[in-house]
Amino acid sequence: MAKSLRLILMYLRHNLMSALAYRVAFMIQIVGMMLNNVMLLFFWTVLFNRLPTLNGWGLEGVITIYAIVAFGYGVAVVVFGNTFHVAEVIAKGDLDYYLALPADPLTHLLVSRMSIAGWGDLFFGLLIYCIALPAAWRHLPLFLFLGLLSGLVFVAFNVLVGSLVFWLGQAQNLSSQLGNALLTFSLYPIDIFPGVVRVLLYVLIPAAFVGSIPAKLLMEFNTFQLLELTIFVIVLCYVARLLFMFGLRRYESGNLVTARG
Repeated sequence: MAKSLRLILMYLRHNLMSALAYRVAFMIQIVGMMLNNVMLLFFWTVLFNRLPTLNGWGLEGVITIYAIVAFGYGVAVVVFGNTFHVAEVIAKGDLDYYLALPADPLTHLLVSRMSIAGWGDLFFGLLIYCIALPAAWRHLPLFLFLGLLSGLVFVAFNVLVGSLVFWLGQAQNLSSQLGNALLTFSLYPIDIFPGVVRVLLYVLIPAAFVGSIPAKLLMEFNTFQLLELTIFVIVLCYVARLLFMFGLRRYESGNLVTARG
């Protein structure tokens, strides 16, 4: 555990220093992503000017969801920048590099890249939470913790769907679509969906655990529900790691992954 933490911190520092070598490009990507997030949130502002509430959710609740999802996504792609590229790395046979080194291959794979634009998501989530919501500073430690849990759901889910390549071969598009679906649905309040879709967003694509559930905990704190969410995230991370390590048995070094009989 300590060795993996040192590896994460080392890569975070190295990737950040590499990004800062081109400071103007670094700042442009951050500001660009923040503006993109502002435009998405502007849509909800216009909507709630016409509809005071939407299935029990108001503008404050939606802003809370956006803040948590943006911060969590930012943490995921800044610290674990290969989160959305797991399937591609496996399918191309590029795991050889990570397997040849004396470090945990999954951790090494995830942290070896950083998304510069992800800093924009991270800063946007933090700023919109502190600026737009009343009494936000009082609950900032809880927000940071919930944002971290949200980010870990992004990472674990994308490792799960990315590991499908071990069995399905060329499944990068499927993995990418599922990862994008998680991000897209997490931005919407879970209660606006009909019953069947809501069940899918709890079970098949755990979008509720990325946005709506953490937002509800921020607005109406419940210790037991926080414990449940934390346990869920730990179990999801464990299952994702287990599936990846099990899939390594089927990995074909230096070549495309194909199914073995």
